[in-house]
Amino acid sequence: MSEQDLNAQNVENEENVEQVEGEVETNVSDDAARIAELEKELQTTKELVASQQDGVLRGKAEVENMRRRVSQDVEKAHKFALNKFANELLPVVDNLERALGAADKESEHTKAMVEGVEMTLSSMMSALDKSGVKAIDPKGETFNPELHQAMTMIEVPGAEPNSIIDVMQKGFELNGRLLRPAMVVVAKGNGVDTNA
Repeated sequence: MSEQDLNAQNVENEENVEQVEGEVETNVSDDAARIAELEKELQTTKELVASQQDGVLRGKAEVENMRRRVSQDVEKAHKFALNKFANELLPVVDNLERALGAADKESEHTKAMVEGVEMTLSSMMSALDKSGVKAIDPKGETFNPELHQAMTMIEVPGAEPNSIIDVMQKGFELNGRLLRPAMVVVAKGNGVDTNA
């Protein structure tokens, strides 16, 4: 090969190298653009996934809160389902107690009837007790406006002020919730104005 052929060959090789380098630069810049585009898509996808995870966690928490509220509502419904029914039975208890208070317990003619009323009252109170209904009979206790309704205040020598000296009508509660306050007579202290 002559020197001229070698120079031509070198020029051709250099042109080929320049062409390959140009193609490589084009491919590299295309690849860089594609990588930048893919990184942007990846970031957008990561943000979307994070947002969806947050939404799922919030939804899960809301479902758990709803489940807890429903459970509490069901528990309260079970606990206080007898509220209306128990309130309907309280006048029956009152009437049975009034009948016993008015009955002549010494008379032979009414002895069987008094025993029957006592048994009926006892059975009624037992059934109410099993259902969570408890009587409030606060005689001798200190007046509590959350559980008692003062019907009158009177001076009683030797009685503590604000103590309950008589119960006109028992109160009742259902599983700790007041059904009816006890109607009571309260002792007033010396010099206390009850008209205030």
